[in-house]
Amino acid sequence: MGLLDMDGAGAVVGDLSAVDAVLLDMDGTLVDSDAAVERAWRVWADEYDVDLESALAIAHGSPADRTVRRLLPHLDDAAVAASAARQLELQYDDLSDVTATRGALELLATLARFRLPWAVVTSADTRLAKARLAAAGIDAPVLVTVDDVSVGKPDPQGYLRAALLLDVPPELCLVVEDAAVGVQAGRAAGALTAALKGVDADLRVADLAQLAHLLTRSRR
Repeated sequence: MGLLDMDGAGAVVGDLSAVDAVLLDMDGTLVDSDAAVERAWRVWADEYDVDLESALAIAHGSPADRTVRRLLPHLDDAAVAASAARQLELQYDDLSDVTATRGALELLATLARFRLPWAVVTSADTRLAKARLAAAGIDAPVLVTVDDVSVGKPDPQGYLRAALLLDVPPELCLVVEDAAVGVQAGRAAGALTAALKGVDADLRVADLAQLAHLLTRSRR
């Protein structure tokens, strides 16, 4: 599926008419939880005597256990699981400033208008994902979390599962991410990818409102 040009002003020009479903990452993409995530990693890093900047540099978009294993390679499997559980525990009730990202509600309204199915695919566990989506006022029709897969991002398993649950071939899905590890997962699934925050993908957008505009334009 091809789309990707820039017009003379440097704006993205694309044809999204072949997209039959949209698969959205949660943290940083659909839900603005960056401050809560950073607070949790700060406390965790202090408890485990890990450099905070090193943790934040690799944590975004990855399952907690994968990040812990990279930061603390000397831990055995049981210790990794306990450490990852502690990191998630720090996030469960920290929802005071968790909101929908800019353009998220506009995008979801656009998907509803065109009857495009969508799902959330996240490296968070089910408890955390449901809490953050609720805090942001978002009710995901299909939710795939780290609890639903044996391997997290950048493995494509989560996105492949979401496509299966929506009954849409992965190659007709648009994966929307804000982290390179998530884009890798989307590409490995065979999907078209869009990314925020300047992350390299098939399509780069400033926010989800711009993506909503592109989807609308492709269906006129």
